[in-house]
Amino acid sequence: MRIVLPLVLIPFLAVSAQTPKPAAQPTTAATAAQRDTTYIDAKGTAHITRIVPVPDDLSPQAQHSVAHAQPDAAVPTPLAQRRKGTDAWQLTARDAWLKLYPATITNSTIAGVPVRLVDPAKADPALRDDVLLNVHGGGFDSDSGSYTETVPIAGMTGVRAVAVLYRLSPEHAFPAAVDDSIAVYKDLLKTHKPGQIILYGTSAGAILTGELASRIKQLGLPEPAALGIFSGFGDFTRAGDSGYLFTISGNGFAGPLAPVHVDQVLTGYVGKTSRRDPVLSPILSDLHGMPPTLFVTSTRDILLSGTTNLHRAYLNAGNDARLIVFDGLPHAFWYNSALPEALEANHDMAAFFVRQLTR
Repeated sequence: MRIVLPLVLIPFLAVSAQTPKPAAQPTTAATAAQRDTTYIDAKGTAHITRIVPVPDDLSPQAQHSVAHAQPDAAVPTPLAQRRKGTDAWQLTARDAWLKLYPATITNSTIAGVPVRLVDPAKADPALRDDVLLNVHGGGFDSDSGSYTETVPIAGMTGVRAVAVLYRLSPEHAFPAAVDDSIAVYKDLLKTHKPGQIILYGTSAGAILTGELASRIKQLGLPEPAALGIFSGFGDFTRAGDSGYLFTISGNGFAGPLAPVHVDQVLTGYVGKTSRRDPVLSPILSDLHGMPPTLFVTSTRDILLSGTTNLHRAYLNAGNDARLIVFDGLPHAFWYNSALPEALEANHDMAAFFVRQLTR
């Protein structure tokens, strides 16, 4: 199997806090499976091999990106090195998005928390009092989204985006990121009506968005106009099928596979908190009365199961919860400005936000 997004997109996901031990030898064309097989053992565990082609209806750019080879032998990368690589990648991605959607970016603080203010060159006068509050992705231990999740959405909506640069793990475990983001949200409520605020994020930021919505309810604060949960999960107590099917690189089938053991997922972020904490795992909280929420994921997303499970929980609680699933693409593909599908996904997100702000 040879399916991967460009190396430029690899740094943004850290689903497992523990890198698996390197394989003795990476799989090669000579040792790769050549046919489909399936066997179910006495405990119901599935042992499968599957030859999966690239979907023909993907754009040429996407087909090229997912056909990039990547070894399946894991090579542990020190956190400092990974952060440095992620920072460098995000600057390149930022510049690519700014060519499409020019904006002024300012580093500032709100409630003592560092933030990035992204003001689109083409602001919508009708939405000048509104704000998009972003909590970025990056596995909770790096920042892969404060630019890539704000520049395109701000440009497409014409609305200012505020990216919260919350404290990172493992130096700062849960609930540090929640506390920082709540502090910013409370401060925005001093100058904005709740119906003028959108809260959203991708990957770790999607997880955090769900946590924040439950924490906002717990505190008795007014909920924002809408939520955007773009490839995340809301349950630290169980792993879903997609966690076993796809790789820890975030690149779908490409890269190192590792069984997802619940007690090893994002341990640096969880810290000493019980995984059944209703804010850490908001799927276990009272989800009634959540604002309209858009969920976005893809069929080769390691967090596909987590995203769809939380979507279903929102629906079962009677919320206005919508789900878009893109076929054949991996985790957070919408970071990549070179993909037509990424433009489509960002347009879907932006259109949903504008509809909620203009109700």
